[in-house]
Amino acid sequence: MHWQDANDFFSMGGHGEFVWGAYGVMALLMAVEPVLAHWRHRSARAAIAERMLDESAARSAAGSGAPAGAGGGL
Repeated sequence: MHWQDANDFFSMGGHGEFVWGAYGVMALLMAVEPVLAHWRHRSARAAIAERMLDESAARSAAGSGAPAGAGGGL
C-alpha cells in the first residue's frame, strides 16, 4: 500500500481508528500488566510470611519447637 502523506498513513484507508485504537489498547495493557504482577507478587509474599508467623506462634504456644508430627513415634 502506498500513502501520499502522513495523514493517509494514519487514516489507514478509513480503518485508522480501529488500527490505532487496537495498538493503543495493547500498549496500555502491556504497560499495566507488570504493575499488576508486582502487586500480586507482593501480596502473595506477605500472605506467605503471615502464615509462617502464625504457624510459628502456634508451635510456640504448644510448647514445642518441632512441627506437628515430627515426634518420631510409631
